[in-house]
Amino acid sequence: MSEDDNKTDSESDVLLQGAESVQGDKSVDDGPFENLSLDSDLLRNIPVTISVEVGRTSLPIKALMQLTQGSVVELDRLAGEALDLLVNNTLVAQGEIVLVNERYGIRLTQIVPKSARLKLGQEAI
Repeated sequence: MSEDDNKTDSESDVLLQGAESVQGDKSVDDGPFENLSLDSDLLRNIPVTISVEVGRTSLPIKALMQLTQGSVVELDRLAGEALDLLVNNTLVAQGEIVLVNERYGIRLTQIVPKSARLKLGQEAI
């Protein structure tokens, strides 16, 4: 059976082909997800959490408990450095802060390549 025979009528359908997607290499085992077909409309309706990270720091609990209103917490970023845009805690882009109708936004200046996102995701496991 050719790949054209496996395609559905809708180009928006996503076909997760598992081991078949690896040019004849049958050593890949996707278990129960092999040959699973999903409708892209289903994927488009899955909610994700998007967050913008200005910076990070680590504090001992003692220092955290001493924070009060007006305390300043120093972050690991320099002023003017790009902000990180995370989707479900995965870095997908970087950008700069902008003001849109009196609300903050982010103008994307760099998209993290798919290969780098996959590597970052594997490191988290």
